[in-house]
Formats: sequence, C-alpha cells, structure tokens
Amino acid sequence: MKLIISFIVTFTAAALGAYFTSPSINTWYASLNKPFFNPPNWVFGPVWTLLYILMAVALYLVWKKEAESREKLKAVILYTIQLTLNALWSVIFFGMREPTIALAEIVFLGIAVILTAQSFKKISVGASRLLIPYIIWIGFAAILNLSIVVLN
Repeated sequence: MKLIISFIVTFTAAALGAYFTSPSINTWYASLNKPFFNPPNWVFGPVWTLLYILMAVALYLVWKKEAESREKLKAVILYTIQLTLNALWSVIFFGMREPTIALAEIVFLGIAVILTAQSFKKISVGASRLLIPYIIWIGFAAILNLSIVVLN
C-alpha cells in the first residue's frame, strides 16, 4: 500500500505540472528562442516519467524503512517540499509564462532536491541514489531556463 501511495502522491504532482505545461508547448513555448542544446519536445515526457518513477520508488524505500521517526518525518517533509516546488515550476514557467520567476524558483527546487537526497541517505542509500538523475536533470533544466531568459 505504501508503494501505491508513493506513486499516487508523486504522479499527482506530475499531473498538475502536465496540466499547466501541455497547453503551452505548441503555442507560447514554441514561439520562444531556445538554445542549441534544447532537446526536442518529445524527450521531456519520457524523461520526466522516468524521473517521477524513480522519485516515487525513493519515497517508498524511505517510508518502508525502519528508521528513527524524526529522521523519517524530516525526509518526507523535504520530499513534499521539493515535489511542491516541482509542480510550482510548471505553473510559473508554462502557466504564468514567467521564465524569469521560474528561474528563481528552480534554484530553490534544486536546493530542495539536494536536501531531500541528503535526508534520504540517512535512511536509505538506495533511495538517495535514485534521486541523482533528478538532481542532474534539474541542473540541466535550470541552465535551459536561464538560456531562455537570456535569449528572450
């Protein structure tokens, strides 16, 4: 049951992000100047799906592990914060069409994900490692976001 709930919680944030992202992809986002390293639009869906799966499994590994309740609570709170910031980025960037504000927000998202991974590591090294691709992707997304701000 914890695994199912981990997926539901994580993919609820994914669905919220998609709700704000999808309408802007072929309209507003298509009109932006983007850097040469911007991946084709079809890459984002599979990458994010994989990242959300890894995030959900990481949450489950922490949740099921016998650990001091205070450490586990801290880890789950940090996960919730980063997941909220994750969904909020899509609202700001695509929904509000504010790349500059989204750039500031993604910095906080990156910090929150790193703190989550560090917190997870105290409970489950495997869970922490599952967040490494997410950390890398957020770094790339931040560079992409910055490039869009500069080019537009």
